Amino acid sequence: MSRVGKKPVVIPKGVKVEQSGLRITVSGPLGSLQLDCYPNIKITIDGSAGKVSIENELPEVRLNRQMYGTTRALIANMITGVSKGYETKMQIYGTGYNLKEQEGKLIFQVGLCNPVARPIPKGIKVNIETAATKGDDVPAKFTITGIDKCLLGHFAANVRKIRPPEPYKGKGIRYADEHIKRKVGKAFASGTM
Repeated sequence: MSRVGKKPVVIPKGVKVEQSGLRITVSGPLGSLQLDCYPNIKITIDGSAGKVSIENELPEVRLNRQMYGTTRALIANMITGVSKGYETKMQIYGTGYNLKEQEGKLIFQVGLCNPVARPIPKGIKVNIETAATKGDDVPAKFTITGIDKCLLGHFAANVRKIRPPEPYKGKGIRYADEHIKRKVGKAFASGTM
């Protein structure tokens, strides 16, 4: 049995959880999210106690055991998203690299021959703190925020994929808390032959 799945999810004040068939709807001060649940997982919403409990009806089936803890984690993420929200801080390193927001798209100049545009999904907001880099030491900074953890992580990963950080100078797009393992470049021998 999943240890994660056994824990009930606490519903904070201001958040409403409803169930109709297999669909769970969570609404709160920041918005509303829906989830279609796996059919063999039983979900019990106790509004008076402020808890959501998850039960595995067929624990001998492997897929049910996998979906037991996953369902609980997805519901907990939805509740956190509509009450507090999620954010991912990102940075761009590299001389002359920059980004701007234009007509619902993020446009990146990151050392490629043409600018790269990525449409911002519905429900995601991008806040640009520093639009352009200053040399190789001062990065461009931006923050991606939203209530859907899965959509936010997927968009951030797609943005990072445009120009992943390279190991020699660290140029590229990275998460703010990401550590880049650096490699030593070529060493030129200064000897006479």
